[in-house]
Amino acid sequence: MPTSFLVFVVASLALLVVPGPAVMYIVARSIDQGRSAGIVSALGLMAGSFILVAAAAFGVAALLAASPVAFDVVRYGGAAYLAYLGIRTALTKPVATGETHAAREPLGRVFAEGIVVNLLNPKTALFFFAFLPQFVNPEGNIRLQIVLLGLTFSTMGMVTDSIYATVAGAIAMKARTGDRLPRIRRVAVATTYIALSILALLVHPTK
Repeated sequence: MPTSFLVFVVASLALLVVPGPAVMYIVARSIDQGRSAGIVSALGLMAGSFILVAAAAFGVAALLAASPVAFDVVRYGGAAYLAYLGIRTALTKPVATGETHAAREPLGRVFAEGIVVNLLNPKTALFFFAFLPQFVNPEGNIRLQIVLLGLTFSTMGMVTDSIYATVAGAIAMKARTGDRLPRIRRVAVATTYIALSILALLVHPTK
């Protein structure tokens, strides 16, 4: 069991350090509103992962994988929400104050958005369903093992996501290059959200 857990940690770390949709979301938020918002977004994603871990332990992920209708409801809902974030960002006019970051959203809202983004990502639920069981000992408490492995993965994800948020926030802080920056940043962030929306539509249970 200790050897299996070590392999799980190494495999999870390899998956987490490669930039994916979650990292794109966090980087976009960090560039848009700063490092603190990026880290809070990462906390929201982690909270969403905790909910998905519990769902996986009780078989909801299995239902999602088995039911094309349920999967599509989540997939289209997630894509629509990400598209909404992109359109809202694109239509928000830069604040003419010379500051690096856009008008700040309350961190509570940023946290809640992180949870929603993760819960509406069917690929995350399927990951917990398809990946975690490979490291579960069928002779032990399966539900407890899934929870422990899921919490481990989510916590590791929070650490790696925070690093991306810190780096992206630092780069945004230094990029004080004139009046065009707010517009460029807004377009980049909006494009990222819309790209994530498209990626959500491309997810299929068999992939």
